[in-house]
Amino acid sequence: MIVRERPASGEAEGAFVMFHGRGADENDLFPLLDLLDPERKRHGYCPRGPLSLPPGGAHWYAVYEVGHPDPVTFAPVYASVASWLDSLPHSSVWLAGFSQGAVMSYALGLGVGRPRPDAIVAFSGFIPDTDAWEGDFSPTLPPVAIGHGLYDPLISVEYGRAARRLLVDAGAEVLYREYPLDHTLDPGFVADVREWLGRL
Repeated sequence: MIVRERPASGEAEGAFVMFHGRGADENDLFPLLDLLDPERKRHGYCPRGPLSLPPGGAHWYAVYEVGHPDPVTFAPVYASVASWLDSLPHSSVWLAGFSQGAVMSYALGLGVGRPRPDAIVAFSGFIPDTDAWEGDFSPTLPPVAIGHGLYDPLISVEYGRAARRLLVDAGAEVLYREYPLDHTLDPGFVADVREWLGRL
């Protein structure tokens, strides 16, 4: 797997893994590592999605229906990324991602049989509904930050709201924000997440 890394400033307190969105690559969210972990307390990792699909760039799974990752492409990628993630030399892991990357963060952090991360950050994504994955929403859930644009034309804000409802009902601590933007990051919410992560 191709991974861009950002070392911690000293001995790492853990890993901070950032998953890019559909059609991007390992460089896309790399600047977010310093924005969300400005003191570089964690070793940052930005892996590249292993699939090359239309319209170009790297992907984590094929999209035929929003909210439902294609099981044929999702299953092997999920297994491969989970194996890589579990090989990292850190007991504490934060998972974050945008769009498809948010889906991967949810899947890897909340999947049946998966170790719990210490935080999940999901920008403009959804908890996957696919035959290739089963969620474990039993206690104890990690804290989760969810941000979503009100005018997102690709992944409706309703997916963010549904994730919040599911997680809150399951007993998770959830930081949730909606903002008057489309399928993009909100700098104000990034600042909120930075403070939120700093308190964990």
